[in-house]
Amino acid sequence: MKIGGYLCTGCGIGDRLDTKSLETVAVREGRIGFCKTHDFLCSQAGVDMINADLAAEGDDKVTKLVIMACSRRAKTEAFNFGAVPTARVNLREGVIWIRPEGSEHEETTQEMAADYIRMGCAEVKAMHQADASGEQGKNNHIMIVGGGVTGMTAALEASKAGYYASIIEKSDRLGGVMGQLHKRHPLRSPYQHPQDTGVAAMIAAVEADDKITVYLNSKVASTSGAPGRFNVTIASSVGAGTQAEFGAIVQATGFTPYDANNLPEFSYGKSANVVTQLELEAMAQAAGDGAIKRADGKEVKNVVFVQCAGQRSEKEGHLSWCSGHCCSTSVKQAMYFKDSNPEIETTILFDDLRTPGAGGENFYRSAQDKMVTFRKGKVSTVEAAGSDLKVNFKDLILNEDTHMEADLVVLATGMMPNAGVNIDAPKDDAANGEVKVPVESILNLQYRQGPDVPQLVNGFADSHFICFPYETRRTGIYTAGPVRRPMDGGQAQTDAMGAVMKAIQAIENSAIGRAAHPRSGDLSFPSFRKEGCTQCKRCTVECPFGAINEDEKGYPQYNEARCRRCGTCMGACPVQVISFKNYSIETVGAQLKAVEVPDEYSEKPRILVLACENDAYPALDMAAMKRNESSAFIRVIPVRCLGSTNTIWIKDALGSGYDGVVMMGCKKGVDYQCHFVKGSEMAHVRMAKIGDTLSTMNLESERVAVHEVAITDIDRAPKLLDEMVEVINRVGMSPFKF
Repeated sequence: MKIGGYLCTGCGIGDRLDTKSLETVAVREGRIGFCKTHDFLCSQAGVDMINADLAAEGDDKVTKLVIMACSRRAKTEAFNFGAVPTARVNLREGVIWIRPEGSEHEETTQEMAADYIRMGCAEVKAMHQADASGEQGKNNHIMIVGGGVTGMTAALEASKAGYYASIIEKSDRLGGVMGQLHKRHPLRSPYQHPQDTGVAAMIAAVEADDKITVYLNSKVASTSGAPGRFNVTIASSVGAGTQAEFGAIVQATGFTPYDANNLPEFSYGKSANVVTQLELEAMAQAAGDGAIKRADGKEVKNVVFVQCAGQRSEKEGHLSWCSGHCCSTSVKQAMYFKDSNPEIETTILFDDLRTPGAGGENFYRSAQDKMVTFRKGKVSTVEAAGSDLKVNFKDLILNEDTHMEADLVVLATGMMPNAGVNIDAPKDDAANGEVKVPVESILNLQYRQGPDVPQLVNGFADSHFICFPYETRRTGIYTAGPVRRPMDGGQAQTDAMGAVMKAIQAIENSAIGRAAHPRSGDLSFPSFRKEGCTQCKRCTVECPFGAINEDEKGYPQYNEARCRRCGTCMGACPVQVISFKNYSIETVGAQLKAVEVPDEYSEKPRILVLACENDAYPALDMAAMKRNESSAFIRVIPVRCLGSTNTIWIKDALGSGYDGVVMMGCKKGVDYQCHFVKGSEMAHVRMAKIGDTLSTMNLESERVAVHEVAITDIDRAPKLLDEMVEVINRVGMSPFKF
């Protein structure tokens, strides 16, 4: 093993720091083979210098690197040396950009830089080269569950990219809900008129594509395996099951329409002239381009559209959310009537009107031009007297109760996700006032954690639509369309394109043993020391991604291809026997121990900061770019996820004289932003118990702080560190200083 150190003097580093002294620190105290200095290490000349040392023969060959320059988030392409263990020492954003200039600050700034170099040298010694697990296999076949426009779009896009696709559709035909529509919202300029759904052409394209296989009247009976090698049993209603293997899965199972029978106040079920939007589509299809007629054969002269029927409501049994497409759908359906007969009275009663998308406003204005009436009102009841209807509502502009007559009332009911079994639901499945969708399992996963992908709020399938759309907590399985969140057909097709791209990434990564999002490219995977394992099962239970099972003796059994490399299992292990080749208890522990902790008389506290590399660390970097000043007494160690934080690091830090510890993780809870879903939440649970440890050490509980930090908390993050400095000034230096 030969460790090479490379110190950049560019970007002001050489102007602010004594680089000769830092070279000495790296070689003598960091105990690495050598330290070379370069004016611009990220330049081609600098990178060539490093590559030459890596390519050398014999004793001159460098096997590990310490790059002493900018943040690990900067110049990632220039400083990408494959699997070579590399430590990045952040002297630019982490030191000179957050420290003020002036002779009175030179000493502490230099000490800060020296500590980070010691930390980098210590880290790389504990790192080992990560190699592929040997589990990998490549399968260019994507399973798509659901044959609506989302599923068909995904299959066609996969085929265009050179991959194979199989569509599993439970009904006897493709098309889904879009196939039941007369027309769709316009998808192209000038966005003024409804257009053909395009479903027939899409079905023809699917059937003509030799890379696409369609299974009708079929369901997924069983799914096991991992990315690159999913083993699936496809059960047909007309025959025996079929065994197939897939590289990735896209779940595009759409939605279930809200049951309008839950709305007796609107006379649904009492009058055949009160219909849902989907039922009106069937009436429009039957009419073709002619006049839409009621069930009794009478032509409609006056139609009222009731928006938010049973949705955007906190009433028990109603949907609390907006279904996204309903306003645009009512606009489109009003045009059905106006286009066949401009004399028909069409009124859309709405509380808030929402027409999302590029052409939403144009489509709305086109309806106004066709003399569709938009009236801001909240409907209370619909009275049915024979074939006549009376719509009672509150006019929200005039603030008065009123009514209007109608031949036909159309209810804009919402969509409920067809996501499968809620594996996180309480065993007693208490409703708590929420609407439940009784639905059978979709994927029938053979996972310890349950048969389907987890669900988020309101029962929509797992996929955080802001931070990581399409991703689920089951690696290699992606969701798209209304099963993921409420949306219209155009949005669903865009969704399908994104999901199938993620599926392709999963296939390619699994083929060479690399991790998926967010650590795409990482070859490391967890392993454990069997002789030290107590079989407590904490790693198995806390893994957010279903990557760990137990063998017949109760020991952890890892499925590397499912693993996201977050390290939550490492943080969970009470006996510290779980590690990664390039990230472990030792790599972080060695860094915090490498810091030079001054004695209590120097009045220079040391505060350890464990910052999530996905949100908190970038926030600190961006704060540095704004030249937001931070204390010279903090020492930041980025961690893969706050969930990987093991309490031994806290104990070691405080026991070795650190005055305080600050942990910065992503936002947790319902609107979580944790890239590993549960990591930040797990860390908060563990740290809630750290008070007992502190009391046994006779230390104040304030010495350890855990914060939720978003990537946008550029100004707030440094202030949190300043607050800890103030806490230490108040409670005093650690009694463990030596």
